Amino acid sequence: MIKLPIGVDVNTLINDLRNLSWEAADILLFYSDNIKNSEQKIDILKNKNNNDPVTLADLEVNELIIKRINEKYQDINWEILSEENFKIKSNDCYKNEDWLWVLDPLDGTKDFIQGNGNYAMHLALNYKQKPFIGIVLIPEKNELWISYGNKLWCETRNGNIREKNMSARKILQEMTLVTSKNHRNEKLRYFIEKINFKKIIVMGSIGCKVASILRGESDIYIALSLTGGSSPKDWDFAAPEAILRAAGGSITNIDNKDLVYGSNNLEHPGVIIASNNKKNHKKICLQLNEIIQKYSIYP
Repeated sequence: MIKLPIGVDVNTLINDLRNLSWEAADILLFYSDNIKNSEQKIDILKNKNNNDPVTLADLEVNELIIKRINEKYQDINWEILSEENFKIKSNDCYKNEDWLWVLDPLDGTKDFIQGNGNYAMHLALNYKQKPFIGIVLIPEKNELWISYGNKLWCETRNGNIREKNMSARKILQEMTLVTSKNHRNEKLRYFIEKINFKKIIVMGSIGCKVASILRGESDIYIALSLTGGSSPKDWDFAAPEAILRAAGGSITNIDNKDLVYGSNNLEHPGVIIASNNKKNHKKICLQLNEIIQKYSIYP
């Protein structure tokens, strides 16, 4: 059994993560409301990169989370990898650390800017490059998903517990697919058409997509990164993987191999599949792989 670092009590840690998450929610909700004002939007946006925007919300939540962890656990030998800090100093190497926090202060920044509410905060504690604790905060839904090992629960701000409600659907053509709003491409569109899902819903943030699987609103998520293009990074998948696996789901590449964290570029290229049932996941991957090969979809 995996044990937390000496000096870290799991109940205290979870309570600290709960508190800092709702602090982060306050920041995100504040800017989410203000960014709808065209005049204030200019001040909230911190760059003009439409493909990789950064907002004050990203930066302030990033600062908050790192500060709180360092204040509470200054004597603990773990590191913090965050998307925002990596953009500034990408040559830092964290993969040899046993314990590593992986933070995306605002997953779904484009959706955040567009004002549709499909954004989340991801925070995972990886042990030996595998997600162990997962936090996915979805402020607009008043949801805080927390996983610790194989335990999972969802809390509201007032402490009420919401249960997962994953579907039992196992056949691809009976499943509901959740797919990206801002990161779809023609190969993925073509792939989806050939599968013939029963229903397709579109939303941003991988955390939001995985939470939709946990609620039973969808059954499967597929990511397809084009060769030479950008791919999801460790901070996109670590926390969502932790909560999905704790719930009994699975997330792998198309060959049913686990995601590899801590690579040199931190990227997860190719085709990634997240589904509602780990026992059925291998079969799903095989079927999807057959479709890819039959129609020469990827690479």
